[in-house]
Amino acid sequence: MLIEFSVGNYKSFRDRVTLSMVAAAIKSKDKSVDEANIINASTGLKLLTSAAIYGANASGKSNLMSALSFMNSFVESSAKDTQIAEKIPVDRFRLSTACDDQPSYFEIVFLMEGKRYRYGFQANTDRIISEWLYFVPKSREATLFERNLNDIRVGPYFREGKGIAQRTRENALFLSVAAQLNGEISGKVLQWFKCFAVMFQTPSTLPRFILEESSFKKPILDFVNALDIDIKDFALDQEAQNFESLLPKGLKREFKKMGIDGVQLGKFSHDPIRTKHMKYDKDGQLVDHVEFLLDKDESHGTQRLFGLAPFIIMALDLGCIVAIDELETKLHPIITLSILNLFNNKQTNPKNAQIIFTTHDTNLLNRNHLRRDQIWFTEKDKHAATHLYSLAEFKVRNDASFDGDYIHGKYGAIPFIGNLEYLFGKKGD
Repeated sequence: MLIEFSVGNYKSFRDRVTLSMVAAAIKSKDKSVDEANIINASTGLKLLTSAAIYGANASGKSNLMSALSFMNSFVESSAKDTQIAEKIPVDRFRLSTACDDQPSYFEIVFLMEGKRYRYGFQANTDRIISEWLYFVPKSREATLFERNLNDIRVGPYFREGKGIAQRTRENALFLSVAAQLNGEISGKVLQWFKCFAVMFQTPSTLPRFILEESSFKKPILDFVNALDIDIKDFALDQEAQNFESLLPKGLKREFKKMGIDGVQLGKFSHDPIRTKHMKYDKDGQLVDHVEFLLDKDESHGTQRLFGLAPFIIMALDLGCIVAIDELETKLHPIITLSILNLFNNKQTNPKNAQIIFTTHDTNLLNRNHLRRDQIWFTEKDKHAATHLYSLAEFKVRNDASFDGDYIHGKYGAIPFIGNLEYLFGKKGD
């Protein structure tokens, strides 16, 4: 489970900001909201099932998702041979001279097998500047390893890291190298990252392995039909049967094992999907079935649901984390709320999955759906630097109208609209 994520000097984040999934010491007006939205993770630690991030266009919401995605994919790929001569794809804050020579910062705190871990690194485009991994074996944080440029010091709990410092390139993460060499702790941390999916644009087609596995296919069909989409079946387009050969070696096995991967599914080639609809005669009697191509004949909303379904289903099934940029895109507000409620419900989320999403849907800004500490805002200052803050930082009455107050600018993080009437009116009047 995710405890918190921090990023700094990356894209629009000049200063370090932290998204926390720790439940604040507040109470909702409706106690059932607290009961549904809080996870009793361990002694004294209460985490949140979901976090919604609001803000004006270009305020930095998607950049937070980009930071999560970068950290995820870089942890997985940095030790691979194909990355030997490549630059590290960090994108520092470019609107301040103070950031020009400084590295980008990434840190994540998470719960794995009942223990708290804290992992992070600083990097520029050429090399890793520093890297660290700590955990709490009992009550106090202990060092697994610390890295400063090429100086890597391994703690007594991280014996798997001894003797491999010289095998770590300047542009590779020590954690990834240790995991590649079958390190036990590092391998588990890497698997934790693989159980964290970040979505931007939703693919309108699905990896073939999903179609071959009934454990994936049936829940997807049930999911889209439960959201009022009348599709009786879906299948692989018979004209495209070579997708399996296009998958990198071991990827299909890894997908099946983990169910989800830190790299977006949309990055890989996909097969066209055909959906099946019923056809009736003039008397309303079923006479045949008609096949549609998902990406050509179905609505954009249906395509969106098919793309979201694997991430949501697998997160709930495995107790993973899913981060979705602009969750409400092409979806009716009732559907968006239904997806959120899957995570904010002990019955549908028994394994404590978490969802983080950006949105403009103010229908979710409601005390009956979200606690104040689950609502976050991004706002840029006059120097175009993004700040991230929570509604829990405001003094807000339990019976306040979150959506109304937000639209009226009480919490900031809304666009400033100029004089459009003057812009398009008769300037001579």
